[in-house]
Amino acid sequence: MSDRPTRSLDEMPPPSNFSEHLGIQVTKCVPEEVVCRMIVTEEMANRNGVLHGGALMTLADTAAGTCAFINSPVDISNTTVEAKTNFIRPARVGDTLTARCEALHVGRATLVLQVTIARDDGKTVGVTSQTHLFLGWKD
Repeated sequence: MSDRPTRSLDEMPPPSNFSEHLGIQVTKCVPEEVVCRMIVTEEMANRNGVLHGGALMTLADTAAGTCAFINSPVDISNTTVEAKTNFIRPARVGDTLTARCEALHVGRATLVLQVTIARDDGKTVGVTSQTHLFLGWKD
């Protein structure tokens, strides 16, 4: 991890309207790990009656974005420059999913993050890798 000061949890911006719409909750947020949970509802199902891949990716992106923020140096933002998801098994309506994000690399310019999403039975539903780029905003 960088020796630059990072952000504290109280600096975290409010969740996006979209993640709130999906009912995503951040249950743990420390630089080493972010955990998010989401209950699969009928509205999230695809035409096959299981969780839509876009909803799964939104859960992963929320966990990764939160982890990137908490690991970002003060006065620096970040953006996703690469995201890849492996869909391993389905999640059904009523399942509760837990996304655990770990920062694999926190460098001077980039972060590499891995999110593992599991059902309540402990079986992995998907794994997402993301690369984020630190950005200094200029007005």
